[in-house]
Amino acid sequence: MSLEKLTSNYHDVLTNLGENPEREGLKGTPLRAAKAMQFLCRGYEQSLEEIVNGALFESSSDEMVIVKNIELYSLCEHHMLPFIGKAHVAYMPNGKVIGLSKVARIVDMFARRLQIQESLTRQVAEAVQSVTGAKGVAVVIEARHMCMMMRGVEKQNSSMLTSVMLGSFRESFNTRQEFLQLIGRDS
Repeated sequence: MSLEKLTSNYHDVLTNLGENPEREGLKGTPLRAAKAMQFLCRGYEQSLEEIVNGALFESSSDEMVIVKNIELYSLCEHHMLPFIGKAHVAYMPNGKVIGLSKVARIVDMFARRLQIQESLTRQVAEAVQSVTGAKGVAVVIEARHMCMMMRGVEKQNSSMLTSVMLGSFRESFNTRQEFLQLIGRDS
């Protein structure tokens, strides 16, 4: 992502909106907006290998591991407006566990790309599965979408809930129910 090109594009956006990018309040805005967009989309510059960085550890644990309430901020690919929420990620170890912070970093890496929530949920689940070789992975994401709140139908209290269940979470009703109960989604 060229900062210079993005800055020029934001200058054009402001001009096309009928604004004067040279007026006092907007001086420097194209550059600030370009830097913000680079930050918000930094997931394109990251890889799963880089994020995990070898933080896999041998373990005899075979009980469910859950990381709850991971804040996430993303931009929808349809309107490039934010969606904000939280992810709950669980896995059933199969001889290895992943460093705790790495689960949150995986969520962030995929959230910092343009996409839809449904894809984000699947990407996180498949990444955790591929890295850990877990017996099963479950991901639930709940988010509020500005494209639905600020424009369109303008529904302020709406949220979207998505889930992906892989392996033992898909195959076993009891495992799935235990996960949903532990994250407070059993009703």
